[in-house]
Amino acid sequence: MSKILVTGGRGAVARGLSSLLAAHGVPHRLASREPDKPGTVHCDLSDPATFPGALGGVRSVFLYAEASAIDAFVKEAVSAGVEHVVLLSSSSVLAPDASDSPLAASHLTVERALLASPLRTTLLRPGSFASNALSWAWSLKSGRPVHLPYPGSYCDPVHETDLAEAAFAVLTDPSLGGRAYTLTGPQTLTFAAQLAILGEAIGRPIPFEPVSREQWKSEVDGYIPGPYAEALLDYWAATDGLPVDLTDAVEQLTGHAPRTFATWSADHAEAFRSQN
Repeated sequence: MSKILVTGGRGAVARGLSSLLAAHGVPHRLASREPDKPGTVHCDLSDPATFPGALGGVRSVFLYAEASAIDAFVKEAVSAGVEHVVLLSSSSVLAPDASDSPLAASHLTVERALLASPLRTTLLRPGSFASNALSWAWSLKSGRPVHLPYPGSYCDPVHETDLAEAAFAVLTDPSLGGRAYTLTGPQTLTFAAQLAILGEAIGRPIPFEPVSREQWKSEVDGYIPGPYAEALLDYWAATDGLPVDLTDAVEQLTGHAPRTFATWSADHAEAFRSQN
């Protein structure tokens, strides 16, 4: 069977996909910008010098959306004989202003480069990663309320395991490839509702405080660049009190309903518990 290259080897989706491929005996190569375990090859998606070694003998690629050297990656992939690329993109590319959004622009650039190439391209466009909730862990562990500029903003948290299973499906079943899939969780939840569910998983209520846009921006300064922070705030404002649309794409690809945020919370409860 043709070898599959899995990029982003330190990410949760790539690790989950690699485990699935290994469990099913599918030959693959895990690649990372910073290889951290034996057998992982060096592939920095911003450094074309690392592409030939990673792509040799590969027929399919699971690709993270790094735009800086995508044209060089596409050229090398075509030269290496790659036939199919599965891109972990984002549903943010579907917004009317995607080209101008810091959150969407890089994904859109990669999508367009792949679609303009001879490579068969499958687009996985998740909405909100359930793992975004990990950004609250520091507050919980330190005993401080979570600061939310828009507690009533809705999202569609999707479990990283469902994303890995969806990627596995489109990489191993040719009939599923060559399309775009918008992947969501099974529920549209506000941030406040997510914190309530997470609190049940860790066995104690999680307090939160509404804060202004300016206060939240100042708190994340140094972690989230200003344009990205503004784009996030604008998105949360747009979905404040407005449930987002859900899809059946996860079930279509995996054969089961998407995992709930309660399941994700139980799976990751230790990340939120105080070490005291």
